[in-house]
Amino acid sequence: EVQLVESGGGLVQPGGSLRLSCVASGFSFSVYDMMWVRRAPGKGLEVVSSIMSGGGRTYYLDSVKGRFTISRDNAKNMLYLQMNSLETEDSGVYFCATEQSRLTVTMNRGYWGQGTQVTVSS
Repeated sequence: EVQLVESGGGLVQPGGSLRLSCVASGFSFSVYDMMWVRRAPGKGLEVVSSIMSGGGRTYYLDSVKGRFTISRDNAKNMLYLQMNSLETEDSGVYFCATEQSRLTVTMNRGYWGQGTQVTVSS
C-alpha cells in the first residue's frame, strides 16, 4: 500500500519557522521527483517546491524563495520542507506528493499524503 505521511505542521507566529517531514512507503521513493503543494483557504492547489529524485534540481514558488528549503533523504524515504520567516500568506494545508506538472496539478494523479495544517498567525 502506497503511503505518504506528513508531519510538522502547526501554529506559528509570523517570522517563525517550521520543518515539515513526509515519510514514504509502498513505492520506490528514490526514483520519484517529489513536491510540496499548498492549499490555502479559498484557493486552489499551488506547488510550493519540488525536488528531483536524486536531490539535484529544485524549484521554488517565487514567494517562498530564500525562505523555504526542500530536501530529501532517499535512504530513509523522507522528504522535508524547512520553512523560515513564515508569513501569514504561507498558511494552508501542505501536502507532499509525487511530482506532476505545476500548471495542471491535481490530486487525481500521482501519490499524495493527507496533508498537514500550517497556520501563521499572531
